[in-house]
Amino acid sequence: MTGSRYYITTPIYYVNDVPHIGHAYTTLACDAMARFMRLDGHEVLFLTGTDEHGQKVEKAAAKAGLEPQIFTERLSRLFRDLLPSLNVSNDDFIRTTEFRHIQSVQEVWRRLVKNGNIYLGQYAGWYSVRDEAYFSENELVDGMAPTGAPVEWVEEPSYFFNLSKWQEPLLRYYEENPDFIAPRSRRNEVVSFVSGGLHDLSVSRTSFKWGVPVPNDDDHIMYVWLDALTNYITAAGFPDCASETYTKFWPANLHVVGKDIVRFHAVYWPAFLMAADLPLPERVFAHGWWTNEGKKISKSLGNVIDPLELIETFGLDQVRYFLLREVPFGNDGDFSRSAMIGRMNNDLANDFGNLSQRVLGFVAKNMGGVIPTPGNFTNDDAALLDAAERLLSRLRDEYQSQAFNRALETVWNVVGAANRYIDEQAPWALRKTDPERMSTVLYTLMETIRYLAILMQPIVPTSAGRMLDQLGVGIGARDFRCLTEAHRLSPGIKLTKPTPVFPKYTETK
Repeated sequence: MTGSRYYITTPIYYVNDVPHIGHAYTTLACDAMARFMRLDGHEVLFLTGTDEHGQKVEKAAAKAGLEPQIFTERLSRLFRDLLPSLNVSNDDFIRTTEFRHIQSVQEVWRRLVKNGNIYLGQYAGWYSVRDEAYFSENELVDGMAPTGAPVEWVEEPSYFFNLSKWQEPLLRYYEENPDFIAPRSRRNEVVSFVSGGLHDLSVSRTSFKWGVPVPNDDDHIMYVWLDALTNYITAAGFPDCASETYTKFWPANLHVVGKDIVRFHAVYWPAFLMAADLPLPERVFAHGWWTNEGKKISKSLGNVIDPLELIETFGLDQVRYFLLREVPFGNDGDFSRSAMIGRMNNDLANDFGNLSQRVLGFVAKNMGGVIPTPGNFTNDDAALLDAAERLLSRLRDEYQSQAFNRALETVWNVVGAANRYIDEQAPWALRKTDPERMSTVLYTLMETIRYLAILMQPIVPTSAGRMLDQLGVGIGARDFRCLTEAHRLSPGIKLTKPTPVFPKYTETK
């Protein structure tokens, strides 16, 4: 599994809003994947960015009294600035207003025209500015878009993409590539939608100007989703298909999106690529939505969750852990303050943090802070070390499925085993009766903690790093290649005095 390339993307975030928990959730999931793959020896390209064109942006800029370019630069900066606050390790940040992207989108358009997949016609139908999407009459619910957004009747000249031509090729592709869309519930939803029949898609507008101009027809700008989706291939070096970046990273391994935009990524995007004779990404994963204390999150309720406020209150790694542990990735989840504190205090402080602090604190107090020399390992010792050593192969399977919560449950099984082991072996009693055995028990625990800390780096990178610092593990010995006997802790090394990595959270009055 090691040594290959891996390209992962977030959706590009629409700049008419400020970053919220949904943006943070998607980005952190991708960050965990990217970190895991890097640690496992892959060359990674991790992309995020902002979607800055469209009628919605043009209207919002006008309302703010700003030119669209200035308006989008300000809002794009909010999303870019969020990344270091979340400790996100993206390799690229793309904006759809960049020259490289405009070149890329226009080349995709030219390929679609050359292949006979775009034609000029007249559009008349319902359009949602908020969703940047068209809806048929039978898709409306009480005169609104299915999302609840208002719609307006639009009539204007438009270029059309012959989406209907790609219904059977798409269904065939889904059947031949059953893991292309995940989770299964979203796959079923997409297959049902496509099976119901596809209609040709309007891909240009003339009623506003904030977008990428259609090649050879400046009266039209491109439909925002054709523009936005192309960002993924732009960052891979397109239209220079001979470039090192393109040949190495396209097609992408994984697009992570919210479930509300799965149709665009699993229907329109592969159809555009098929029609342009370009390779398709390997997988589209659509995650669920969050509620807040059991209630739908909305501006009108005033319960929008600011990720920066969460981090300030609870801590960055604690928030990262909670979001990826609390619910299966792909399902909807509920944020509650009590659940957050429970994960912090029970999982992180009591289970993992206390394990490390108990062991390293005991070594500091009773062994002079020196890594002990083990004797012969008993069956109990070997069982715990073997459980730690088998973690990587199991985590590879879970990460490849984007099953972050299952991956963490697997890690916590070993955390629990280590806590039971220390209670059963009672090194505090062995200190008087069998010091040599005590050294072996402590070494077994320290080596287990080394495995756990290295494997937890994708989720809690700063805290895992501190734990590895306290174990005396150098920066160059923290990737997954070092999860072998050959890289075990060296006895006799003097360690610094440990401090708690995951302190308990106490509510302030």
